[in-house]
This record gives sequence, structure tokens and C-alpha cells, in this order.
Amino acid sequence: MSRPLTDQEKRKQISIRGIVGVENVAELKKGFNRHLHFTLVKDRNVATPRDYYFALAHTVRDHLVGRWIRTQQYYYEKDPKRVYYLSLEFYMGRTLQNTMINLGLQNACDEAIYQLGLDIEELEDIEEDAGLGNGGLGRLAACFLDSMATLGLAAYGYGIRYEYGIFNQKIRDGWQVEEADDWLRHGNPWEKARPEYMLPVHFYGRVEHTKSGQKWVDTQVVLALPYDTPVPGYMNNTVNTMRLWSARAPNDFNLRDFNVGDYIQAVLDRNLAENISRVLYPNDNFFEGKELRLKQEYFVVAATLQDIIRRFKASKFGSTESVRTIFDSFPDQVAIQLNDTHPALAIPELMRVFVDIEKLPWTKAWDITKQTFAYTNHTVLPEALERWPVDLVDKLLPRHLQIIYEINQRHLDKVAALFPNDLDRLRRMSLIEEGGVKRINMAHLCIIGSHAVNGVAKIHSDIVKTQVFKDFADLEPEKFQNKTNGITPRRWLLLCNPGLAELIAEKIGEDYVKDLSQLIKLHKFVNDDIFIREVSKVKQENKVKFAQFLEKEYKVKINPSSMFDVHVKRIHEYKRQLMNCLHVITLYNRIKRDPMKPFVPRTVVIGGKAAPGYHMAKMIIKLITAVGHVVNNDPVVGNKLKVIFLENYRVSLAEKVIPATDLSEQISTAGTEASGTGNMKFMLNGALTIGTMDGANVEMAEEAGEENLFIFGMRIQDVAELDKKGYNAQEYYDKLPELKQAIDQIKSGFFSPTQPDLFNEVTNMLFHHDRFKVFADYEAYVKCQDKVSQLYMNAKEWTKLVIRNIAASGKFSSDRTIKEYARDIWNVEPSDTKIPPPNEPRDVVDDKNSSCTTEKLKM
Repeated sequence: MSRPLTDQEKRKQISIRGIVGVENVAELKKGFNRHLHFTLVKDRNVATPRDYYFALAHTVRDHLVGRWIRTQQYYYEKDPKRVYYLSLEFYMGRTLQNTMINLGLQNACDEAIYQLGLDIEELEDIEEDAGLGNGGLGRLAACFLDSMATLGLAAYGYGIRYEYGIFNQKIRDGWQVEEADDWLRHGNPWEKARPEYMLPVHFYGRVEHTKSGQKWVDTQVVLALPYDTPVPGYMNNTVNTMRLWSARAPNDFNLRDFNVGDYIQAVLDRNLAENISRVLYPNDNFFEGKELRLKQEYFVVAATLQDIIRRFKASKFGSTESVRTIFDSFPDQVAIQLNDTHPALAIPELMRVFVDIEKLPWTKAWDITKQTFAYTNHTVLPEALERWPVDLVDKLLPRHLQIIYEINQRHLDKVAALFPNDLDRLRRMSLIEEGGVKRINMAHLCIIGSHAVNGVAKIHSDIVKTQVFKDFADLEPEKFQNKTNGITPRRWLLLCNPGLAELIAEKIGEDYVKDLSQLIKLHKFVNDDIFIREVSKVKQENKVKFAQFLEKEYKVKINPSSMFDVHVKRIHEYKRQLMNCLHVITLYNRIKRDPMKPFVPRTVVIGGKAAPGYHMAKMIIKLITAVGHVVNNDPVVGNKLKVIFLENYRVSLAEKVIPATDLSEQISTAGTEASGTGNMKFMLNGALTIGTMDGANVEMAEEAGEENLFIFGMRIQDVAELDKKGYNAQEYYDKLPELKQAIDQIKSGFFSPTQPDLFNEVTNMLFHHDRFKVFADYEAYVKCQDKVSQLYMNAKEWTKLVIRNIAASGKFSSDRTIKEYARDIWNVEPSDTKIPPPNEPRDVVDDKNSSCTTEKLKM
């Protein structure tokens, strides 16, 4: 085989990464040297690779600022309806390469850095991930920002600038150990602090009843300092803003009230206020009712709503009308999307502002509030639903508790009028859950305070409507919608898989990058022998590259011609990494039973973080590493089977592993994974899927044809029937010899000889309280995996399936998802107006876009 092209050589051929003009390259080199000198105060003799990364980052950022300023100016002049995406998580990953791609600078930067004698990939690898998220929910928010900018929506992401993001995972002696993610240690070239927009946020205090209404007094104040990060659209000169709030103590903190002269202690205590934005809570699909977390949720909401209202009042829309009617147009100018219930306090907070401060009558305030908010549900797992103790809310936010009680009273009055004497329905639908500690059900608050509620895949939205929130859907069926998740093809194809992106562009042109539905055109090449060979070659190159990375980072040698079987996502019982582990043990036992029998070689890669307090998830990691230790060191196995636990899985690592994957594991129990988005990334990057009929897998099978995925196991109805009958794990253990052997080995200490009972909790759970029924799907899973191995032996037929899958993945662009939100929920229209670049005079907009007159621009 000829030497694989380096990524740099590949990029040189790729037109979708921008044109390399001589002036362009010269200008970039000039910018680079200027920043090295003036920004970093270094010369080439003492500069480190990190200095070179920062010089390049600042050079690329220079190309953003003109477009950023111009975009915001354009919004101010046109005054479009604004979309606000509120999320406690934005899992952004790295910014440099994504910015170069979206600005069409990738090739010019490659060439400039090459001419300077540096390796651009090495520089890209120095950037820290912005790990401000746990998994799917936070990464979805990041993909959505990319799509909203690419579609020209006047959109803003609002969240918290955590000083410490998701922990770094180290594996020590097979166990997960957490380390703090000090991602800002070296500074962040992509953010701009905006102290001029600092805002106060109030906590604690009490409510005073005055003649003019309720007053929240004697509060503690924390300041919210905004940091803005540019969000560039793809090749359209639009640059939107992600605004993240950082907590600061006011300068008179602890000095004004009871100043007893301990000035030093008062200054040290400023940390207490500033702890609000210190660290991301590392739980995925799990609610931990801590006071600091509730503070974070109110902090982001209170600061953001002040900002939204300030911007609304400053707009030309708001200025001419009298105070009494000024807010009538609020829902025409503002749409707020709640990413799960984490920002649910926005609903009572907006009511507080309208009623207490702006003096609107309740019914009008409530009507405007409902028209403004929409809520996205992300999970049906009961342990994930937020239920805040009333006492805690009363202490921290006494006025908000009153407002929630009032909202609940009016809501229940309505329900009681429609369903007289149905006390059980009132209990089920109340915002307040009685019994033991009284709690506020935040999902119920979101549903009644929003005009639209959506799930994130068809099957999930159906469960939301017919099961979890059935009572609410019976009341207002038109409120419930589906919006199947998507991923941005810029990061998840162009950036991470340039070889495949270019191959596709050669066949169908470049437009698919902004309209992924065009991938359907690849169907006509399914039987094209040359295309089949080229697709297969790109995959092989990606595998070799990933194998080299593993060898360098983890000192493990793997066989690049083996099947790369990859299971990467947060570690959770419902995602069933344990089932994968049982399959690995089964394969190991088959090799040992008959070492001479032909065997399709596999490299099984499992990766993901466990929440630090989730003991079972940590045991699962330990089991996987223990099995890996036995399998990888058994000479009889050789290179037929390898098991790798991929340490510290994160966005930048996903970008490396996904393009190299052959088989994508999506094996949650039917009805538990709301959507999944990793599944879509693998599909787009030429992996085949083994999965259950859960989440978006259902729609992937619908798009590609079920016969082109490896679908196995119980469907939702089967799970329900099994629950009704009663799940008895022992039956499966008694009936299936390979399962029995694997479990007996775990139980007897075969994988933990020095501590034979190490995994007793795990096996005990599998037998006696496995909510996710691993044994019930084991047999179907193993049989399906045998089919996978069969097909893998026929490289050509395998690759045909790969092409069919890529051709069917167009639906799963976040551009499509955002268009649906825009039209069905936010009532805004995507725009393909290209704002003129900074080097063109502003009036050029008028020639390009006749609907916008010069007069309107200059108002």
C-alpha cells in the first residue's frame, strides 16, 4: 500500500476548507509573528509550542472580530426576533480548528504554519477542551449554537463559565480517579470579558408585603460578570455570541452590614460568593439536590433574564411604547428555550420581574411568560428528574416560592374545573409533591410555564406524551412535539474526517456541508467499485492513525486490520457497558475453547466517565479494565482480541476515535436512551451500528433500512411485558451456558485473583436488581455480534452497508433540527443572507438583499 497521505497533505487537496491565496498566507504569517511578538512577548528562540498555539489562535481570532462586531450591529439595526438558548452546559471542546473551517481559513493556515516550519496538528493538540458539559445534553447545546449561526438566526447561548469543567479521568490500577480540570490555567484566547455588562443577582432575604405589592428585601448580592465567546456560522460571515456568566463578590461583600473589623476574613470570604461558578456538577442523568447547584441554576437564569430584558428595552421595538403595553411585544421579540429543567427557575423569575418590578397584572404577565418559554425534555429516568425541596427554595429564593405556589394554585383550579372530584389527578399534576419532604417538580413547572414541550427523538417524545407526562398531554395535546436531535457536520465530518469529507465532495459537490440531506445522492455509488475501495481506504487510514495514537498514548499495540468495535459514552447502567463486557468475556472463552478455529479479530474500545459518586459505574470500569488485563496478556489470544479502556473520553478524543470506528455500540435498554447523538456521529463517519430499538436508533433504522443496521433485542413493548410478568435474571443464567460461564468467572475471581469477591456487588445487581435487564438481551446481542463478524469478513459487502448508512444520515444534521425548532417553536425564519465581510462597505448589504433598505440600516 502506498504511504498514507498525512492530514496536512489531505487538507491541501480539500477545497471545502478554503482557498490558499498567496496574500492570505502572507497576511496570516504576518499576524502570527505580530502576536508572538506583541501579545505573547516572545521571539522564536524562547517560544514554546504553547506560545505558537496562542499566536495562531489570536491570529485566527483577528479574523472573527470584524465579522462578530458587524453581525451584532446588523442585529441591532434589523431588530429581528432573538432566540435565547439557556443551558447549564455547553460542551464545546476545542475552538481553533472549528473556527478555521467555518471561516474558510483552514488551508491558508495550514500553509502559513507549514512555511513557518511548524506542525499545525501539534499546535491544535495543545488547546484545552472547554469541558463545560457532561455528555449529550451539553454537546447538543454546542452543536445547536453552530447550526443557529450557520442558519443566520439571531441566537445567543447563555450559561455558566465554570472555572473547572468536567473532571479529567485517570485510570489507576484499573480504577477511575478524578482530577480537577483547570482548563483556564493558561488563559482562554477565545473569550472576552465584558465587565461593563456586570449584573447583580440576589439570594436569601425575606419577602415584605407593601401597599405597592411584594418586595424581596435583605438579600445577599452576587455579581454576574459576562464572558463572551464568538460562535461563527459556516462561511456566511455570521458570528453569534455565547455569553457565560462568572460569579464575583461585590466589593463591599461582608464589609457593609456587621463590620466588626475583621477585614482580612471578610476578603477571604469573598470566595463563598464566587464559588457559584467554580465547578460543573459531574452528574449525567442524575439529580443531586445540593444548595450550590440550586444557586447555579438561579444565578444563570437571573443574570440572563436581566440581559434579555435590557436588550429588549434598548431595541427600537421597545422604546416608543408606554410601560403598560411595552411588554405586549415581548414574545414577538424573544424566544427562550430551556435545555432540560436546569434553567426552570427562569419561569418564576420572569414572573417576578413582570409582576413585582414592571407592575404587570398577573394574568398578562403569565400569558407573556408562557408565550416566551419552550422546554426540551432530555430523559425519562426518574432519578434524573429535578425535584427541589420546598424548604431549600424557601431559604434561598423566598419570593420565587410564593410565585410557584401561586402558579400551582391557578393551575390546579383549572384542572379541578375540568376534572371535578378527581383528587388523584390533582395530586399527580401538582407542582408540589407531598409526602415526606415537600418537593417542587421542576418538569411540571416547565410544562405549564411553556407554550411548547418537546422530546428529542420520536420514540422518546411518544413516551413523554403517553407515559411520563400523560396527564399534561391530555390537557394540552397541541403543546407536545418531537424534535429529533442532530449533530453539526462541520465538527463531526469536515473537522474530524477530512479524508471522507473530501471523498464525498468529489462525488456530490460541496453543498452537502450546509444541506446534509444531499448525502442521499451517494446511494447511486453503492455499487461503484472504485468508490467502495476509496471509502474503505479512508477508513483504513483513519484506523492506522488511531492505532498509532493508542500506541503512543497507552503503549498498547493494536492490529489495524482488526474490527474496531467502539462503545464510548458516559458510564451508566442503562447504557449497558456491562452487556458489552459479557460479550468480550464470551469471545475470550470461545478463543480459549478452540484456539485454532478461525476468528474475526476485534479491538474492543470502551470509554467514558463515571459520575464520581456513582459507585456501580466505577465498578463497571474496574471490571472492564480487569477483563482487559486478562485478555490482553493471554498468549493464546494473541492479536485476535484486544480490550482497551479509553481514558478521559471527551470531545477532542471523540474527534479521533469516531472516524476510525467500524462498529458503533448503541445498546441501551429500549425506552431508556432519550435520543443519543454519538450514534449519529458514528453513522456519518462510516461505522455500522449494533443497537437496540431505542432513541434515535429507531429513526436511523427507518432512514437506512433496518436491514442495514444490526438491530437486536427487546422492543419497548417487550420490556413492558417482561416488567408485567416479572424479570427473573436466574432463568437466563440457567438457560444460557455461555452467559453462565462468563458470570461464574466474574463471581469466582477469575478476573480478580487477588480479590475473588471484588465484583460481588456487580453480579448481585445483575441477578437481583438489574433495572436494565442485561441478561434478557444477552443472547440476542451475542447472536447479532456473530452476524457482525460474518459480514466483516466480506470487506466489499461491509463497505456497501457503510455507504448506505452515510447516504441515509442526512436527517441527523443539527441544521435540520434547528430549522424545525425555528419554524414550529420559536417562530423565526432561517436566513441565508450573507452579512458582508469586514473588508466590504456596509451598504453592500443592500445590493445583495433588496428587502433591507438603506434607510432601515441607518436608523
